[in-house]
Amino acid sequence: MYSLKPSPYQVMQNLAQRHRKIRRRLKLSQEEMAERSGVSLGSLKRFENSGKISLESLLKLIHLLGRLEDFDHVLSESENSDDIKKLFSK
Repeated sequence: MYSLKPSPYQVMQNLAQRHRKIRRRLKLSQEEMAERSGVSLGSLKRFENSGKISLESLLKLIHLLGRLEDFDHVLSESENSDDIKKLFSK
């Protein structure tokens, strides 16, 4: 399937890359980030390598970076919900 929009896999990979870049810019090791956020080191490593992480752990990491408000727009009510309804109608 071809699409101009990113796939869930691509979004996961992009989030992981951006997170790693921010963490490194702040000069935080994975160990320090895991300890300070309350996310296991294994989860953090898996996230940065594969993009896979639980929502709770992702939110903890984002909170530590002071970017939790970035999620305010996720799943917010669309101005034109008719477009969404069309996706689910036959």
